[in-house]
Amino acid sequence: MAGFEDLIAVLPAWLMLLGGQLLLIIIPASAAFLFLYRWKGNPLRGRKIQPGFSSAATIRREVRYSILTALVFALNGFCIYLFMTEGWTLVYAEFSDYGWLYGTFSLVAAIVLHDAYFYWTHRLMHHRRLFHAFHRLHHTSRSPSPWAAYAFAPLEAVVQTMFLTILVFVLPLHVTVIYLFMVHMILRNVIGHSGFELFPRGTAAHTVFGILTTNTHHDLHHSAKAGNFGLYFTWWDRICGTENPDYRKTFARVTSRHIASEREEERTVAALKA
Repeated sequence: MAGFEDLIAVLPAWLMLLGGQLLLIIIPASAAFLFLYRWKGNPLRGRKIQPGFSSAATIRREVRYSILTALVFALNGFCIYLFMTEGWTLVYAEFSDYGWLYGTFSLVAAIVLHDAYFYWTHRLMHHRRLFHAFHRLHHTSRSPSPWAAYAFAPLEAVVQTMFLTILVFVLPLHVTVIYLFMVHMILRNVIGHSGFELFPRGTAAHTVFGILTTNTHHDLHHSAKAGNFGLYFTWWDRICGTENPDYRKTFARVTSRHIASEREEERTVAALKA
């Protein structure tokens, strides 16, 4: 009976984590979907990376599995919460313990380490013996929408969420840094699966900003089903020779098409005024 009472006592904490996780996924995905796919005045419509749109059935599937992923993430978050209450993790609550400089460093370090973790687990899940159980469902979104970002099979959701579990045991992290890391992760993932190129023209070939994965970078991974395994940065793909050879050309074509469509609209407006 004591065990059941203990479970009831911690249930509100888990429900709060679940609600927070659902909001973290649903709000950005819904906002991006409504802006890019439902708003007729979308100024970025010329930057659709692939022709055509996902079916309503595909979107519904993506939403269902995104909710399931939120459930898995919340369960893992609850485990981390329990570990924290026992004092087993390196999570801390006072910035004065390590200072603001370290807090900033730890956020950057978490992002860089997550990118490495994602790249190598992503490649591993593309192994023929693992792909069907772990990653095939995510790739059923051949032309992804914002809802595809977290449309994972349960096993892949576990792999994705385990990074933070490992990290809190090896790197001191302030609770705010964990929250900012989660927000950054979800926003970048939703944007990367948007199906539209939002990065400025020239980003892919830029000396500095070329290290960032553009939306075209990950979209090509979905359409080609190989290469471009990175999440935030392109360096692992470049080092390991897994970057799609058509990446820069495709990015240039998509961004140039957008500029051309804007000029056509300007010419049309000018002609009407004349």
